[in-house]
Parts: sequence; C-alpha cells; structure tokens
Amino acid sequence: MQFETDLTALTVAEQFFLWLRANMMDIIGGIAVLVIGLFISGLISRWVKKGLSRADRLDPSIASLFSSLVKYALWALVLVTVLTQFGIETTSIIAALGGMALAVGLALQGTLSNVASGVMILVQKPFKVGETVSVGPILATVQAIGLFTTELKQPDGLFVMMPNNELWNKPIINFNRHPVRRFELVVGIGYGDSMEQARNELLALAAADDRILDDPAPVAFVNSLDDSSVGIGLRVWCNTFDYLALSWDLTEAAKAKFDETGITIPFPQREVATRQLD
Repeated sequence: MQFETDLTALTVAEQFFLWLRANMMDIIGGIAVLVIGLFISGLISRWVKKGLSRADRLDPSIASLFSSLVKYALWALVLVTVLTQFGIETTSIIAALGGMALAVGLALQGTLSNVASGVMILVQKPFKVGETVSVGPILATVQAIGLFTTELKQPDGLFVMMPNNELWNKPIINFNRHPVRRFELVVGIGYGDSMEQARNELLALAAADDRILDDPAPVAFVNSLDDSSVGIGLRVWCNTFDYLALSWDLTEAAKAKFDETGITIPFPQREVATRQLD
C-alpha cells in the first residue's frame, strides 16, 4: 500500500483519515481474507477430524490432535497472507517466529518427547483403556491415555501417573490383548509318592473344570527334582477373563485332591549329621 506522505500541513487525524480513504480497498481486502481464511480453516479442521474419526484404527484423541494442528497451521498461513496484503514484510517475522519456536522446543524438550510418545501410543495402541499392563515395576490397569501422561490404577487401588516417554521406552506386557492365556501350576510331592498318580490327579482336575480349554490340551509333567520334593507341573489354557480366578481355584483344588489321595506335599527337609570328636 502506498499513499502520499507530504502531509505536514495536516493534523494527525486528517492524515489518518486521508490514509484510510486511500487504502480502504486494501483494508477491506485484508479483513475479508482474514474472515474467510479463519472460516475455511475451521471448516477444513472439522473435515479432517470427521474423516479421521471414521478410521477404526485411530484413537479419537489422534483425530482431535491432527485437526487442531491443521487448524493452527492454516491460521498461521492466513495471518501471513493478511500481513502481506497490508504491505508488511513477513520474512523477518517468519524468521523471528522460527527462532522462538526453536527456543521453545529446546526448553520443552522433555515435554515434547512425552507428546511424541503419546502420539505413538495412540497410533500403535500397545494398550487400551481398561487393559492391565506391566511396565517395569508397575503393574496396573489403564485408566486414561493423554498426550503427556497415562493414568494407571494399581491392583491395590493406588493411582499412578506415568509420563508417556517412560512408557514408550520400556517393554510393555499387556495381559489382556490376547483372548486366551496359559496357566502353569507346579506342586511339589514327596520322593516316595507316585509321579504318575500325581499327574493323573492334576489332569482329572483340569478335565473337571469347564473354564479350561480343550485345545491346546492340558499337559502334566515332571517339572523338577528338588532337594525335598519332585515338582509336578500342569499347563492349561483358559480365556484371559478367567485366568485369575482359575489360578486360585486350581491351586486350592490341587492341594485338597493330594490330601484326599494321600499324596504328600513335603516341607523342605535337611539332614544334619553330628560327629563326636575324640
């Protein structure tokens, strides 16, 4: 925009109104670009969010994140366009904003790392809300997944908030991802008891429990030869939902069955020999 600047004889107000009249079309054009640009930015942002929300593999948080990024990027483009419309040199402004963005990025490096990890968690989905996971020393159920942190609830009811960066950089064990799980029970019997009988009794317990799957079939075996006992193992498969209750019930049933049939579960024993010195 250009206008005559030799206006020393006029007051400031008169100079302003003269400038306004000379550049009225440019001002109207800039305002129109701003209004239309913001409207189109919001419209495109909603389209992006709606389109991503239809994808089954994407979490709703991802759709909101990307739609917001698109909206802010379009806002920046509209702002630069409006400044150009008014004849303002935007190169230096863009360079300054870039420097500020770099400084903020370095200052918030840890925070941005959590955001990046949060995006990866939402995209890759190593766990979902309601699933039980083990990460390092933490065993808990996922309550909420955010861009910065993930909220967990331990079995004893304690609340845990873990930064997403720590979650993403450690092995994650998901106890609910697969529909079936294997349970292994090992019971020690005396060396004088029948190993075959113990295996048959454990297999009979497995056959009597409807929660235990037929495929893969239950397997009983000699697991170990310990100092005071012979370890008899039983491996069975069950639905993940039944795992915890089955582990409790099968352990109790094995102890009761061995007591009933006379199979001993010995305590640790140690022989001590004494020698009298002359």
